[in-house]
Amino acid sequence: MENQDAVSRVRAGDTEAFAQIVEQFQLPIIRYLYRMTGDDELARDLAQDTFVQAYKGLAKTTPDLPLKTWLYRIATNNALQHRRRKRLISFLPFNADTDSKEDMAQAGDADTDRLAVAESLLKIPEKLRVCMVLHFIDGFKYREIAETLGISEDAVRMRVARGSDEFRRLYGATGGDER
Repeated sequence: MENQDAVSRVRAGDTEAFAQIVEQFQLPIIRYLYRMTGDDELARDLAQDTFVQAYKGLAKTTPDLPLKTWLYRIATNNALQHRRRKRLISFLPFNADTDSKEDMAQAGDADTDRLAVAESLLKIPEKLRVCMVLHFIDGFKYREIAETLGISEDAVRMRVARGSDEFRRLYGATGGDER
């Protein structure tokens, strides 16, 4: 389904078209927010807020709306707003299935490495992490990230580069495979 067609149908009152938009973008938005917050439940809550805001705001948008970019902008703003409200988010372990260090040790090297990657990513300053997650994980182009965050493409490039350097430093400090 073409996104602009779906947006037009939603504006005309077709709630099923919005359900299709949610179905298409819900998991990517949740994954993005999870990488931003480190908390699965919080990511799901923020994603729900994102789609509620999107539904309410679609009528006010222009016909040439870049839907994906717009949804990620709402999600990013929700995550940043939540962080500002809380001042400090306490991050939960990425592997929610393991309750203790003994359980995690049994999970093997792959889980340990994945946890080291996740912990290193969460230690990167948020403005750098946002750009890195959108680029490397969600596949956004620099132009799309710039539109989403309301910054220049050069700022995005700089943040991705600095974030990558910081990630390599942090990941190497955790004993990860520094490449």
